[in-house]
Amino acid sequence: IFLSLQQDVIAGFLYAILILVVFHPVVDLIDNFNLTYRYAPLIIIRTAFEMTAVEKIEEQLASLSIAKRSTLLEEPAYLLDIDISKAAQSESSRFVAVSCSNKSIRVYNRETLSFLREYSNHPGILNGVRFAHTCDSTVFSACSDGTVKCWDIRLSTQKAVQVFHGYPSNVFISFDINCSDIILCAGTEKVEKDTFLVFWDARGTANCASTSKEPLGVYSESHNDDITKICFHPIKPNLVVSGSTDGLVNVFDINKENEDDALISTCNSDSSVSFIGWSGKDYEQVYCMTHDEGFCWWDIAQLGTEDPITLLHVVDVREAVHPENNSLHYLVGGLYHEKADKLFLIGGTSRGNIHLVSCSTDGLSLVGTLCRGHSAPVRSFCWNLTDESLLTGGEDAQLLLWKPGAAERALAKKASMKIASSVQKRVRVHKSSLKSRKR
Repeated sequence: IFLSLQQDVIAGFLYAILILVVFHPVVDLIDNFNLTYRYAPLIIIRTAFEMTAVEKIEEQLASLSIAKRSTLLEEPAYLLDIDISKAAQSESSRFVAVSCSNKSIRVYNRETLSFLREYSNHPGILNGVRFAHTCDSTVFSACSDGTVKCWDIRLSTQKAVQVFHGYPSNVFISFDINCSDIILCAGTEKVEKDTFLVFWDARGTANCASTSKEPLGVYSESHNDDITKICFHPIKPNLVVSGSTDGLVNVFDINKENEDDALISTCNSDSSVSFIGWSGKDYEQVYCMTHDEGFCWWDIAQLGTEDPITLLHVVDVREAVHPENNSLHYLVGGLYHEKADKLFLIGGTSRGNIHLVSCSTDGLSLVGTLCRGHSAPVRSFCWNLTDESLLTGGEDAQLLLWKPGAAERALAKKASMKIASSVQKRVRVHKSSLKSRKR
């Protein structure tokens, strides 16, 4: 009996300690922070809602299906780059511009994908197409002949309304225009020991004050190989990021007086850069993909702090993501979804299937696969946040519009529409580790 009572006393004592340890802090919390306690359920509900919102976006992406398919033209070509016109005031975007491997720019109606016009008088290879942000009828293109041209798609003429000339040795392989349509920037191939970021004042395209423009100047010290990608900040017109086959991803503030002061950060991907973009709230993050299917993601806001700026580094995305019964062969690019505050990658297969991959600091995960659209590798895409739609173009010469829950009318589709390439891209992958000059 004595032993039994002793065990009961010990058990009761331990139970009392447990009650004090667990509930005493809660009681203090309720007494001292009554408002926090009162609204704690709301915080929990809000967090659950935010998680549901992200899941909803992922479900929408996974449920994308073909709404429209462009008709094949007489001269099929790879669709290398796609951009949509920016919405004018409250209207939706009206046009789609596509740069093709046959050295032409094709313009389509955005809703019907009906062909409108083509610009084909390019003496070199096209490397990108971009609509102006403030005028939905103005489109730019960069060419390997050392020019960036501006076109007014309202005009039937084949002549560019403005031509931006580089220096004699320049071969442009990348370009972009900033969000205020004031500064145009193009990146060059390496010629001998030189590689440049070339800048122009883009103003005057609306009234065609001058049909030919010379550069404002260049950056020439920050990259030592081909500049493959340029991307201006979506909301800050003075910020631009560039990527190169030297493996470096550089962020510049072009408001600074010289190149050394303008270089905010240099991040090293350890490989040849194939795609770059901005992400995160206020777009303070930069990410890139490499020609050997790697992925790097950095937080530029952490510069000047003791926290690491690298959010994620995946050497080979093909090994990190394993779609069921369908391998991932290559990466096309990335898209940042503002509503969900989520970064997604787009990859594909040699047969034209498209994989949507979700990014987090914990790693990559497959969201869904879009099938039965393209019959050859996808080379380009453009995301439209307004109606949650996706445009894709590929080596099968097809331009497809994907929308959540859409239903495509039955079409007689060829078993394989892959065409012979008229463009062979030269890619040199650099494996050597290059130390950054800045953190």
